[in-house]
Amino acid sequence: MISRRLLLGAGAATIAVAAARPSRVSGGHSPYFASLNGLLRKEGIDRPVLMIDLDRLDRNIDRLTASAAAGTGRTLRIAVKSVPAPGLVDYIGRRSGSGAGMVFHRPFLEEMAVRQPGWNYLLGKPMPVAALAGVYDRLQGVAAFDPSRQLRWLIDTETRLAQYLAFADQRALLLRVSLEIDVGLHRGGFATPAALAGVLATIAAHPDRLVLGGLMGYDGHILGLPEILRGREADAVKSRYAAFADLLRRDFPALTRPPGGLVLNGSGSPSFRYHETGSPLTDISVGSALMKPSHYDLPALTDFEASSFIATPVLKRGADQGVPTMEWLGGPMRVWDPNSADILFAYGGNWLADPVSPAGVSRSGIYESSNQAGYHLSQDVILATDDFLFLRPTQSEAVLLQFGDLLGVRGDRIETRWPVLQSS
Repeated sequence: MISRRLLLGAGAATIAVAAARPSRVSGGHSPYFASLNGLLRKEGIDRPVLMIDLDRLDRNIDRLTASAAAGTGRTLRIAVKSVPAPGLVDYIGRRSGSGAGMVFHRPFLEEMAVRQPGWNYLLGKPMPVAALAGVYDRLQGVAAFDPSRQLRWLIDTETRLAQYLAFADQRALLLRVSLEIDVGLHRGGFATPAALAGVLATIAAHPDRLVLGGLMGYDGHILGLPEILRGREADAVKSRYAAFADLLRRDFPALTRPPGGLVLNGSGSPSFRYHETGSPLTDISVGSALMKPSHYDLPALTDFEASSFIATPVLKRGADQGVPTMEWLGGPMRVWDPNSADILFAYGGNWLADPVSPAGVSRSGIYESSNQAGYHLSQDVILATDDFLFLRPTQSEAVLLQFGDLLGVRGDRIETRWPVLQSS
């Protein structure tokens, strides 16, 4: 019996080990990426680039525009940080009909106001009071842009409002301010409707220096919840937001009719579809959903398409020689995982992105590098030196700034090149 048990155990272990062994991946680029690879080689591209598929982007814009129009309708405000190139923002604006942006970085605001002076902008986070001086000094000569009408600063505390008011007094300016409210994310802002009373009273008492621009309540925390809880929390977010708006209308009705209108902004790429019905919002901010990096592979965005990819030239490819100083491990590792038989080194690396084509390419942990990153693959994966490895970003805002001009691709041609915003 003991011998039989040992044999059965050994057999089961052998089967388990065999089942766990990685299967060999073979083949080359899919037709979609093979076409992009051919285009880049034909164009003589010799460095990593960020490509945007314009046909996919168009369809994503149309889906987003339809969502914003659902129900009572909401203004679409483009989150500039997620599509950080003025030409790209303008492209999205023209197709969607939007003329509103959300900005999170002073240099981005200054450049966008110069390039798109007809738009209105909302700060997506509270800025140090020193940022106001920089903005007003830089934009002094931009006659087509009027900050008092087209720019909403974000206020999260009574202290910050006092700082902004002192700045407005010093410069004899009228500042339009929106109030950050906490609708469940707990990342700052006014925690309860009652907490708004002090700042609203201050705004009402200084009509020559302050005008209320609206409310802003970001609800991106919905993304991190288990799916079974998301719908319930989305309803709770809308109720919390409505309570802030109700206090404003009840106790400070004179502030609800500013020139240019009151903007009740919220949502984001993970959550904008929760606001298609029963929402107090008049304005939604979305950006990343249009690029759909992998972090946004969410049930609410299943019909959206990944539209941005990194393409980087393959510099070297050969048989994997094993771990430096432990080369003897190379043979057993290749036997265990045939997808580690070869190694290639690509131009650049260390991006927030994962290989997407050809299938079967994976990061080499010991060759992570921003100069020439290493990737493992089987001998049967077709990818030669000077071909391009394609990676899909996990997020958009940081990644899209790393490659110089963005390449807008339609079909088999590069249709446009968009310089990115400058960070300083």
